[in-house]
Amino acid sequence: MSEVIVVDTGTANLASVCAALVRVGAAPRLSTDASVVAAAERVVLPGVGAFGAGMARLEATGLAVALTKRAREGRALLCVCLGLQLLCRESEESPGISGLGVIDAAVRRFEDRAGLVVPQLGWNLVEPALDSTLLASGHAYFANSYRLDALPAGYSGALAVHGSPFVAALEKGALLACQFHPELSGAWGHALLGRWLAKVRAC
Repeated sequence: MSEVIVVDTGTANLASVCAALVRVGAAPRLSTDASVVAAAERVVLPGVGAFGAGMARLEATGLAVALTKRAREGRALLCVCLGLQLLCRESEESPGISGLGVIDAAVRRFEDRAGLVVPQLGWNLVEPALDSTLLASGHAYFANSYRLDALPAGYSGALAVHGSPFVAALEKGALLACQFHPELSGAWGHALLGRWLAKVRAC
């Protein structure tokens, strides 16, 4: 089995992320050690909660530097939910707090308007771009109030619609970042995890 280091963010979805990785043939191991994350062949950054609190934890453990370097070098990294947002420059959720800055874009809250429920909780259709190599069309489980508006330059990915289009996932080489929860998205989500794992094994 392929070892996968899962960043121990202290959030509620750690158990489900690890269980899903086991089901696709990986051996997950939790860690908050920046040197372990820097040296690992495969890393998962899960996340549930607020942008500011998430960044504070990464900064306090030295993981912010390790994860930024890893993402910029194109090494195998899977980010889930808040994990995707932390890759960005900043978020409206936590004004004045800098993100990892791998993606030079701001995360914004879904617009407040009649009939649009925020947070988005539940299943939504994910539609990948034609040049996507990992993502496939299907329904995924989301739990988010904030989102990235558009795919950044140099990335492929997928969009979904909640009031207006937003980034459901993005990919670049061995980096896959999902706004949805693949570990909670049934067979479709597990197939995606399996494709990511197979790709990084090949790399």
